Amino acid sequence: MAGSALWPEPLFFNFFQTLVEKGANVTIELKNDLQLTGRLHAVDQYLNFKLSNVTANDTERYPHLLSVVNCFVRGSVVRYVFLNSSDVKTEELQELCRREAMKQSSEKK
Repeated sequence: MAGSALWPEPLFFNFFQTLVEKGANVTIELKNDLQLTGRLHAVDQYLNFKLSNVTANDTERYPHLLSVVNCFVRGSVVRYVFLNSSDVKTEELQELCRREAMKQSSEKK
């Protein structure tokens, strides 16, 4: 899917999609301070996440989540996504971000 002024290139969507293909484990921190850890099962263009083998990092505060195995996390409630450093090619990601920023600045001129 090519980008346009209304729909920019899905840089982070593509990045997370590669993590889905690897079956990477991630920790997602929500805006209510809840952290969920699990295997990244799916992601969509809105950065909604599906996790499997989910565990809540604070089971004393959220005991009702002990029985949750799979969950859907709406992208708008995500504060941070923590990744294993081995899953991230930092230089490649920085270069892609640089290119995207340069492309956007040239389109504004």
